[in-house]
Amino acid sequence: MRVKRALVSVSDKTGIVEFAKALNKMGVEIVSTGGTANMLIKEGIEARMVEEFTSFKEMLGGRVKTLHPKIHGGLLAVRTNDRHMKEVEENQIPLIDMVVVNLYPFKKTISDPKAGLDAAIENIDIGGPTMIRSAAKNHRFVAVVTSPEQYDEIIGEMSEKNGNISLDTLQKLAFRAFEHTANYDATIQAFLKQRFDVKEKFPKELVLAFDKMYDCRYGENPHQEAAFYRDSSPVSIADAEILNGKELSFNNINDLSGAVSLCREFTEPCVVIVKHANPCGCAVANEIAMAFAQALESDPLSAFGGIIAMNRTCGLETAKQITSFFNEIVVAPDFGPKALEELKTKKNLRVLRWDFREKGREMSMKKVIGGILLQDEDNADIKKDDLKMVSETKPSEEQIAGMLFGLKVVKHVKSNAIILVQGTKTVGIGAGQMSRVDSVDISIKKANGKEKGAVLVSDAFFPFRDSIDNAAKAGIGAIIEPGGSIKDDEVIAAANEHRIPLVFTGVRHFLH
Repeated sequence: MRVKRALVSVSDKTGIVEFAKALNKMGVEIVSTGGTANMLIKEGIEARMVEEFTSFKEMLGGRVKTLHPKIHGGLLAVRTNDRHMKEVEENQIPLIDMVVVNLYPFKKTISDPKAGLDAAIENIDIGGPTMIRSAAKNHRFVAVVTSPEQYDEIIGEMSEKNGNISLDTLQKLAFRAFEHTANYDATIQAFLKQRFDVKEKFPKELVLAFDKMYDCRYGENPHQEAAFYRDSSPVSIADAEILNGKELSFNNINDLSGAVSLCREFTEPCVVIVKHANPCGCAVANEIAMAFAQALESDPLSAFGGIIAMNRTCGLETAKQITSFFNEIVVAPDFGPKALEELKTKKNLRVLRWDFREKGREMSMKKVIGGILLQDEDNADIKKDDLKMVSETKPSEEQIAGMLFGLKVVKHVKSNAIILVQGTKTVGIGAGQMSRVDSVDISIKKANGKEKGAVLVSDAFFPFRDSIDNAAKAGIGAIIEPGGSIKDDEVIAAANEHRIPLVFTGVRHFLH
């Protein structure tokens, strides 16, 4: 398909002057609108105003300028259809072979917290998407260009092929065009849902908008390719500034998300260490350096090569602890100058500056064959008054504090999940086992002697008393679980036999 006439109307004017000049040199007539036309003409590029082309002036403050039969007739006419060609000739509609359009900056507008609803509405493009869809529908005969990133490739092909564009390229451009308008509409829908306070949590038609940020180094395994996309959430991993180290992999991003999600449970100074999507250490303390030391002490063997998240500025003392062994990533709201200098001595350590502490209204999404599962995040916040004391022996205030700390941690551990807590630090974590008693045994083994007097936290009920018996043998000081098993009476009886405080929450925390 040879390009003889192009309609150019862009909000993002990056590279448009150079692109239009290249088209002009190849003899392409340019029709343009408003600010785009004025810019091209000012640069000495021949451009015909849309008003002249359609013999109809812009109206309604620019809301109507390209919504005209001369525009869409010229875009939609099928060149091999005799009836179409006769009609455009009878109505004196010139054919348009290329549309160069990018849309009003709606996403940029709503990203400004000062922007009101009226400004957002005015930045909902109407003519642009309509032209894009017309051109993309008739892509065998019309090239549709929606991004400055496409300019060089198109000019290169046209230069090589005497002004022609191949069908393969036309098809790829059409695909990108519909991808672009779908994302644009999804962004508007998400904004209006939030602004109009639509209460429908699970809509009849789920529309999601994501923007590609970058390709990952690799996927879950080196032979898999992967990429990272962000949504419209106010807080995103995409906001993290990489101060040191190479780009992130699929697993890095996944583990980083898990570490940050747990760290956000606490307002006190907190450090989380994650390995293969499970926390291997979490601690809260008065100072971040102490929190790090206690989180590391939970399972120093598993922490090797882990992901570290902290919710306070990383100082030199903490940095020296981090560089004392191998780690993949450390993320914090900020880093002291000397701390950053210390961390940079490890050239492969990814150092990310990101203030992740703000929590938005998140939903959890999981891909399954042929669809997705969507649910609320597990935001259950259990208080002391929610606890049900079911054993004869009652927990101490210190044990209750440990239970409440542990409940925030256990919901971030893959089920079946058991964690052991001393105060506000983990000392043993058993994760992802098919049998709950196996998770209990692993947590005790990981504690390596620190299980004596610890609080045991379970993400779900105990189906049998065997876990209670094993915990008692290990010297566990107290147990908290949801309850709800048909054998709760047997489990309570075991706790009473061993004189171990047992507390029910009524809330399960499976993580799959």
